[in-house]
Amino acid sequence: MDIEIGDVLRGLRERAGLSQRALAQKVGLSAPAISMIESGRTSPSVGTLKRVLDGLDISLADFFAREIPVETEHFYRARELTEIGEKGISYRQVGRNLKQRPLQILHERYQPGSDTGRNHLSHDGFEGGVVVRGRLEVTVDGKKRMLGPGDAYYFDSRLPHRFRNAGKEECEVVSACTPPSF
Repeated sequence: MDIEIGDVLRGLRERAGLSQRALAQKVGLSAPAISMIESGRTSPSVGTLKRVLDGLDISLADFFAREIPVETEHFYRARELTEIGEKGISYRQVGRNLKQRPLQILHERYQPGSDTGRNHLSHDGFEGGVVVRGRLEVTVDGKKRMLGPGDAYYFDSRLPHRFRNAGKEECEVVSACTPPSF
């Protein structure tokens, strides 16, 4: 990452007028966990980072693409996609600033064994995707399904969900979410 996640989170938390303890209670984490993230002693999973940012009313996309003007582009070269993933998962987002856009499109790559974290994700909207290659275990509302190339998912994102590459090769997915949640 080009930014120090902990330093940025600390600044956002302080700007919101929240103590580490208050933010931790708001997002269901411990105060020591928030402290370790802010000090850089641990790197949060995508799921944990999203929970913390939700508590600060900031999307993952806005977190990684702060202060970028609204764009009017219609076409994007592969090198122009915005990377917003980490820890074995690459989320390459179409476009940088989605503030005025109702749809988020991602080109996702999961390394073998990677997942979105123990804490299941949940947010307003709907999401769907198609597995391009590899195998992806998708859990939605307690139901697990192993998906392979050509298989797809589509669900209400308020249901608790998690993604995991249980295979031995990289898994590639093209997905969409409305409204943008990262």
